[in-house]
Amino acid sequence: ADLDPQANLTSMFLHEDGVEALWGRIQEPSTIYRAFKPLLTRSGLLETPDLQQISTNLSLVPGELAMSEAEDELSSQWLQSYRPNEGAFRVVSALRKLLQYAASEHDAEIVLIDVGPNLGPLNRAAMVAADFIIIPLAPDLYSLQALQNLGPTLERWRNEWHSIAEKNHEFVSKLDVATEGMQPIGYVVQQQAIRLDRPTQAYGRWMKRIPRAYRQHITMARSHHADEPHLDPNCLATLRHYRGLMPLAQETRRPMFRLKAADGVMGGHISLVRQCYDDFRDLAIRVAKTCDITGETAIID
Repeated sequence: ADLDPQANLTSMFLHEDGVEALWGRIQEPSTIYRAFKPLLTRSGLLETPDLQQISTNLSLVPGELAMSEAEDELSSQWLQSYRPNEGAFRVVSALRKLLQYAASEHDAEIVLIDVGPNLGPLNRAAMVAADFIIIPLAPDLYSLQALQNLGPTLERWRNEWHSIAEKNHEFVSKLDVATEGMQPIGYVVQQQAIRLDRPTQAYGRWMKRIPRAYRQHITMARSHHADEPHLDPNCLATLRHYRGLMPLAQETRRPMFRLKAADGVMGGHISLVRQCYDDFRDLAIRVAKTCDITGETAIID
């Protein structure tokens, strides 16, 4: 589900002609915003967003640049939800309902939500819809500062949402709204460069600061466990720099770990594709275990 107003995820999956066709359709729920708009404008009810079938087990809820127009309404309705107000409560809890509609349409067990890098009202509504949160980081000053801002904000959002749910308790069961969630389960570090299988010295210095910063600002734990992400239980994965695979993946609209010789993979990149597959498979299994996802969904191949 692409909830980033920049719609980068949608552009990764679909060709420009397909995106243009989606955004050009009038009065159809072709994107998450079109399905949400009737409730935002009080002109109707939520609709089921149209899904784009990507593969047998994967569908996309497309995003749209116009999604940013929901920010002001989400902000004002959040404030109005502090007193019993069914209309406002429907709006601030609507994204989860929209994603439930989409999941039912696809018969999906898991919904992955992509959001933009900000702490605005839209992302707050997206967090209300989410059970778990994974935080992507880079070994740099900006990620450390982001953790410092994100931790207190998530804590405040959780407290505010619990208060809103209590004030609107009569609507919680009626609308099948989840009042628990937005629980951080860990972080993923994208290394910027690798030299002899080790981060370069400059990035290594930042990487050593990530575990402590995550504990301090996200889990609020003061105990000291590790100074390296690969030793930190909160680190779900440390992903290497895959060099030339990303441009090829973007050009062919295939995952990096599914690239083939026909896509332009040559020489040493062939083994890198396999390493990429192993890395992401391990990450998927780690996430499944951390979120206690069992059954067929946890069998990843």
